[in-house]
Amino acid sequence: MSHSPDLTEQHRASAATAPGSVGVPGWLVALLAVATGMTVANLYYAQPLLAELRDVFQVSEATAGLLITLTQIGYVIGMLFLVPLGDRLEKRGLVTVLLAVTTVALLAAGLSTGFPMLLAASLVSGATSVVAQILVPFAASLAPDHARGRIVGRVMSGLLTGILLSRTLSSLVSDVAGWRVVYLGSAGLMAVLAVALWVALPQQAPTISVPYHHVLRSTAALLRSHPVLRRRGLYQAAMFGAFSAFWTTVSYLLTGPHFHYSAVGVGIFALVGAAGAAIAPLAGHWADRGLVRPMTGGAFAVAAVAFAVAGFGQHSIVFVALAAVLVDMAVQTSLILGQHTVYQLDAQARARLNSAFIAVFFLGGALGSQLGSFAYRAAGWGAVSAFGAALPLLALLYWLTERRAGADGSPQTA
Repeated sequence: MSHSPDLTEQHRASAATAPGSVGVPGWLVALLAVATGMTVANLYYAQPLLAELRDVFQVSEATAGLLITLTQIGYVIGMLFLVPLGDRLEKRGLVTVLLAVTTVALLAAGLSTGFPMLLAASLVSGATSVVAQILVPFAASLAPDHARGRIVGRVMSGLLTGILLSRTLSSLVSDVAGWRVVYLGSAGLMAVLAVALWVALPQQAPTISVPYHHVLRSTAALLRSHPVLRRRGLYQAAMFGAFSAFWTTVSYLLTGPHFHYSAVGVGIFALVGAAGAAIAPLAGHWADRGLVRPMTGGAFAVAAVAFAVAGFGQHSIVFVALAAVLVDMAVQTSLILGQHTVYQLDAQARARLNSAFIAVFFLGGALGSQLGSFAYRAAGWGAVSAFGAALPLLALLYWLTERRAGADGSPQTA
């Protein structure tokens, strides 16, 4: 820089360059948790509104489900092409620009005159909402080694809370003011968040200086060179596919002939699932204690049991709610454990590692959303439950191979 930084910039610089010595302030961890929750919520506002949007735009259930699928595909695009820039560019400026684009895309969604326009706006907002996945490795880089799992767990608890509370907020706002206000209101929140993060975040110098196309190529190279990254990505693809299948279709179940819930009722039901976010700090603690492998297998087993409960108890709201809590706890646990493992692979490439990891499992989520919608349309909730249970069981079978080869392809296990 050509001029001397002021005291605020000096403080930011020292916080960014010596995180291990001073730790991470609690208020900054809280802000990062809120920010990840607010941004990732943009991917899920439509889920409790699918039945309403289906009727408003006069499309089929499978076509309405495409809204969730395209939003998640947009997120994958952002993970592949935008998040790696977190290693190449100064993160605070990158976050601010992405949030500005998100604001414009959400405004377009709220003003949509047809379903194709809503799909296009959702694709763009999904791509730029990857801000959440720039902030998570940002928090990991600030944290001292001995507390990294716990701090990432706290930030990730904000992310899962945002996913789950987004449904409740969306349904309540839609009931009071209409579905368009859901998107317009989120646009306002993104604008406020952009300013808050610009003011609060410390500057953090890029860890690499190679051209952009080299950054993308190096991200792909990480997948080739780290078997553990591929393994954890596939684990979470199965889990997130099951998660997405559940939450994309449960609104159809709850608004159907057995329960007759309104959109508000569906949103309130989502609060039950929010209890799963409470396990995030505990999962981080397990990771710090070296319990990644056993707790990963346990998460797969719990997810499979959750879908069995959902299927056999589909006429009881108590059983469906219990399944929601178990699914969310299992998915959150496997995610925290996976990120803890992935972040240890290369401290200089955390943004790119996170990019590859999240992109792989969000592809699973997009596939889970669409196949879940098809399953519900073809054979109802029972088919969704069978599909959802099959995914973590496949992950569990794959997990068993760790004992023979290790999660990273070596004799040791992850």
